[in-house]
Amino acid sequence: MTETIQILVLLLAVIAAVAVVAVRLEIPPSILLVSTGVLLALIPGLPKIEIAPEFVLLVVLPPIIYSSAVLMSWREFRFNLRPITLLAVGCVLFTTLAVAAAMHVLLSTPWSIGFLLGAIVSPPDPVAPLSIARRLKLPKRILVILEGEGLANDATALILYRFAVAAVSTGEFSLERATVTFSAIVAGELVWGIGVGWLMLRLRRWVRDPRIEITLSVLSPFLAYWPPQYLGGSGVLATVTAGLYMSWNGFRLISAATRLQGIFFWDFLMYLIEGMVFLITGLQARAVVASLGHYSAIQLATSAILVSAVVIVARFIWIYPATYLPRWLIPAVRRADPSPPWQWPFALGYTGVRGIVSLVAALAIPLTIESGQPFPERDLILFLTFSVILVTLVGQGAAMPLVMRWLGLANAGRREREADRLAEEDARRQAERTAIERFNQIASERKLSKEFVERFRAARLNETAVDDPDRRGKLAELDHDIDLDLIAAERERINDLYCDNKLTDEVRRRLERELDLREANVASARDEE
Repeated sequence: MTETIQILVLLLAVIAAVAVVAVRLEIPPSILLVSTGVLLALIPGLPKIEIAPEFVLLVVLPPIIYSSAVLMSWREFRFNLRPITLLAVGCVLFTTLAVAAAMHVLLSTPWSIGFLLGAIVSPPDPVAPLSIARRLKLPKRILVILEGEGLANDATALILYRFAVAAVSTGEFSLERATVTFSAIVAGELVWGIGVGWLMLRLRRWVRDPRIEITLSVLSPFLAYWPPQYLGGSGVLATVTAGLYMSWNGFRLISAATRLQGIFFWDFLMYLIEGMVFLITGLQARAVVASLGHYSAIQLATSAILVSAVVIVARFIWIYPATYLPRWLIPAVRRADPSPPWQWPFALGYTGVRGIVSLVAALAIPLTIESGQPFPERDLILFLTFSVILVTLVGQGAAMPLVMRWLGLANAGRREREADRLAEEDARRQAERTAIERFNQIASERKLSKEFVERFRAARLNETAVDDPDRRGKLAELDHDIDLDLIAAERERINDLYCDNKLTDEVRRRLERELDLREANVASARDEE
């Protein structure tokens, strides 16, 4: 137990050190953490660190997926549902088939083993590409599609993975039964995810206590994930659905105090989880290398190069027809969503790096099949999965800034951000006008004195910052209930602008956070009196 705690503290120290270096070098921490993990794993004498696949699948993966879904804009997800679906379902299936065919034809691997490896390495991990893309100010739609694909592709891949493991273990596979099962899983998880989101949101509104609400938010991904996973599904789609339901409905039902505390809590939790996951991914290099004694170096190198190349090329082969064919064949799609420049699908094709889900799926392969015999080619599958992660995450990820600048996409989203800034300024002005109108209404209804009205207006006009030390003193002289009423009026106006599609989710959340901070300040001042 003591050794485990010491290792955990050491890993946290490494994460902090790597994060500092990553900021200085402007490298995504995920890439540096994996590389550091590989180097540490190959140092003789250091303790061996192994990851329990069940722990990652059941404990680590649900909050990661749920947090990403909550931060995702449901409106933008819905608008981009076609390209997201074509990538998260179509590209995953195509990549799985491509890897299986290449393994069977070129390496004489059984089809079932090829399908299993294909299902494992088919889903990209968007964490590293998104961090780079945001820093480079890529067009916003590329970011939305990458983020949406990252939410949904794990569900497709893990369902295929379960089918492939069952086929290898039993030696049987029925396409008709698999199709029916797949459809039932998708439908069932969608319904379950909506139910979990609805229930947890009502419970949180009922308890009205930030600490209990945050506890319920931690339980939400597990409640969404575990039952479908236990019943034979993936759990991923249900968790994504619950998170998106929270994203779309939470801003109306979750209190300001809960949002402020929850944002900090979840941001810190995800920072630790993702950092630990990427570091431990690299640390698995020792276990991977140790299990390959009966394979020749040439065989391993050839297989790794082949599978990595197929995974990368298959995405490029899929992305261009998936982008342009629907627009060429369906006039309604072409009118509603004109074709993007060729650089956009190239960028989406290039950002298909692999990560933790692929590694966890490979580690979770059973040691034996139903007959009791060792699971065929398990060590080779684990090695090839690790190789694909290194090639795509470290190789492609490190070169991504250069590629995006070559494509001319770096800073291409600057105009969108300028439009968002103007929309934000206009929303502030409208919210302030709404507050003034509401105050005039209150003053008339309550017959407030002229002196009070002038003092109240002066205090709001002189408010320079949310954390201004003079703010609390000014509010102490005023009617806090009126101030909270005006903040509520501003919040309602902001939400109306958002519902009218005049604000993006990013702008709404920024304004919402400012209102939350103001409300917390007023409430704190009122409680101290």
